[in-house]
Amino acid sequence: MATNRGHTQKSFWGVTPLTRKQTLLLRWVPPSAAILIRLLGATLRYRDVQATGTPIGITVPGPTIFAFWHCALLMAAHRFRGKGIAILISRSFDGELIARTVERLGFVAVRGSSNRGGPLALRGLAQAYAAGHICAFTADGPRGPARVAKAGPVHLAALTGASWLGAFHAEPSSAWQLRSWDGFLLPKPFATVTFSWPAHVAPTSPELQAALDQSVAMARPTQN
Repeated sequence: MATNRGHTQKSFWGVTPLTRKQTLLLRWVPPSAAILIRLLGATLRYRDVQATGTPIGITVPGPTIFAFWHCALLMAAHRFRGKGIAILISRSFDGELIARTVERLGFVAVRGSSNRGGPLALRGLAQAYAAGHICAFTADGPRGPARVAKAGPVHLAALTGASWLGAFHAEPSSAWQLRSWDGFLLPKPFATVTFSWPAHVAPTSPELQAALDQSVAMARPTQN
């Protein structure tokens, strides 16, 4: 009788069974990654630049909606750990590794994306918003194109009645930039990371794209 070499547990997207390798990776990668993020993050220094009259996002009581670029995920994961922020994570194997990692850092991971399982994911975020959480999107995730904002934050604002969207960017003074679709930024130990906070905008796609572009310009040393 033929046997299935994959693990009998169904995958998180509910179709393909997990392979033995995937099961092992899910067991070991998230706890290890969370420890490494904490260790690296302990060496980093953070500074903020803000548009006039705009508060640092984490100081604004929820519920709120913020967006940022996928390349800054690691720095955001460390700085905003332990605050119960709800973040949309792709319903994929790579996304599950990220979701289980950020959950260990005190985030609420909502599985889904703007393209795959979008309505269900937005309902999950709407529930988090209704419960008073800050809700966060990697606006160009999960697969790009890099630094092109998708409509997820705008759709969530329409669903929840939010009147504005926030954006931010994190730019390290020194980093390794991976050859990934997003140019993922891995800050070097003891780097200073600048977080930028442009003015809040109306919940429309053009306004959100402009705010995210402005956040990058504000965070770069030549722009400060």
